[in-house]
Amino acid sequence: MLAPLALLVAALCLALAGWAAWFVAADRAVVLRQLWGGAVVEGVLVVQAVVLGVVQAGGAQDVDGWLLWGYVVTQLVVLPVAAAWAFAERTRWSSVVLLVAALTVAFLELRLWQIWVA
Repeated sequence: MLAPLALLVAALCLALAGWAAWFVAADRAVVLRQLWGGAVVEGVLVVQAVVLGVVQAGGAQDVDGWLLWGYVVTQLVVLPVAAAWAFAERTRWSSVVLLVAALTVAFLELRLWQIWVA
């Protein structure tokens, strides 16, 4: 896994979480631009999954495949579920859901990095 890619994912997730926290503090629901921001994060996560697959298939790193791919798949699922929930819930709680999801993906990225370098 490339360190710049992991840092990019973490930075984008934290930026999205900050944006959602701003909306929580303002008592506002999620707006479409935030969902597009989540889609950008999701796109980077897909790129990261492809890179991980290629690097792991090349045998460059000896890691537990089940653990690694469990985290990758979980990362790929969290934001779309949160986006669907936030889109359906048109209250302040939609921003809370997006905030929690973005922080969750950032934490999963940290754990993914720890698994990769261990």
